[in-house]
Amino acid sequence: MLEITPDIQIADWEIEFQPIRAQGAGGQNVNKVASAVHLRFDVRRSSLPPYYKERLLRLSDQRITQEGVIVIKAQSYRTLELNKEDALQRLKELIQDATKPVKPRRATKPTKASQRRRVDKKTQRGKIKALRGRLSS
Repeated sequence: MLEITPDIQIADWEIEFQPIRAQGAGGQNVNKVASAVHLRFDVRRSSLPPYYKERLLRLSDQRITQEGVIVIKAQSYRTLELNKEDALQRLKELIQDATKPVKPRRATKPTKASQRRRVDKKTQRGKIKALRGRLSS
């Protein structure tokens, strides 16, 4: 059971693991041992509250398919068990990050001094460029 918050958990039957072979160099066992893992979690069929489902499905994350399935590939470690733990931790972080409230953006104005500095730089640059022209004889 994966605990997202103290009152929200994901049951083991909702998470599907599929062992796969890891990519990259691996020595003698590279083509024999399936130590990497694909974690699949169907958001729409899960027991998460509707708010969590809605926020997850609205994310523009490449790990979420059009069907609403989260696919996480874990291959950092050499053992299947550690890769499973890594994938579960990443799923937990994804769900927690999706449900954090978004801080509203406050519009700000540039200060008078910064506006003045900007205009001064522009006029100085204009003078430099004006000196590049051909000299009239």
